[in-house]
Amino acid sequence: MAQKEKDALSGVETTGHEWDGLRELNNPLPKWWLYIFYVCIAWALVYYVLYPAWPLGKTYTKGLLGYSQREEIVAKLAEGKKAQEKYLTAIAAKSVDDIQKDKDLLAFAMAGGRSYFNENCAACHGAGGQGAKGFPTLADDVWLWGGTTADIYKTIQHGIRSDDADTRGTPGSGMTAFGRDGILKPEQINQVAEYVLSLNKRSTDAAAAEKGKAVFDENCAACHGDKAQGSLAAGMDVGAPPLVQANWLYGADKATIVQTVTNGRAGVMPAWSKRLDDATIKSLAVYVHNLGGGK
Repeated sequence: MAQKEKDALSGVETTGHEWDGLRELNNPLPKWWLYIFYVCIAWALVYYVLYPAWPLGKTYTKGLLGYSQREEIVAKLAEGKKAQEKYLTAIAAKSVDDIQKDKDLLAFAMAGGRSYFNENCAACHGAGGQGAKGFPTLADDVWLWGGTTADIYKTIQHGIRSDDADTRGTPGSGMTAFGRDGILKPEQINQVAEYVLSLNKRSTDAAAAEKGKAVFDENCAACHGDKAQGSLAAGMDVGAPPLVQANWLYGADKATIVQTVTNGRAGVMPAWSKRLDDATIKSLAVYVHNLGGGK
């Protein structure tokens, strides 16, 4: 081991350690740093004694204070649930229309409904209810099964073409597959597609659109209405959308319309009464109604 000596360049004494000609300078840590380090060690020891710290198989050291973060959270959740209880009880006891008339209940239902919607509905209908292909927009005034608070409540509660006894529509029902089932020929499907496009001033074949009106009146008006105003506007409860508005569930181009007429459509929504309690469903109905498109 080399002897301790002063480094000629820095003037600092070496430790006497040398590796491959490199000598280690004896630069001790600053005292303030050492004091902080010792305090941290002392604090850690105190923490280990006072608080839960060391795992012991299926348990752990409890600490002298007996503190438990899990128990604290459970207590806070219980406290929050108790604070909400009077509102939840009132919501469960009142109709969705009466909830709308109560300022405090409405505010509580809207706050809860937003949370429930993001957790259960946003995956299909979008975070703001903007909808997606095959999933209706909930923020406009186009409703397939009714846009009143009571209508929305019923739809959420029993679903659409679900296995619920009171579901909207019936399981397996939906729009007829006019082409696949051989009811209409491809030429007729093309004509009725042109007619539907003409309702929105987008047809490129006036002759075909004119013939398509006869096809529509014979095959489609029974559900969509004689003016394609939709089943709801025509006073029917079958969930057929209006075809005279710029609001399309699957797409407004001719190819999509032809595909829809050929193969049919049958949207399904689960009956949430089997997953959510009544107060939650009512809060959801109030929230959806207030997204901007409720009637």
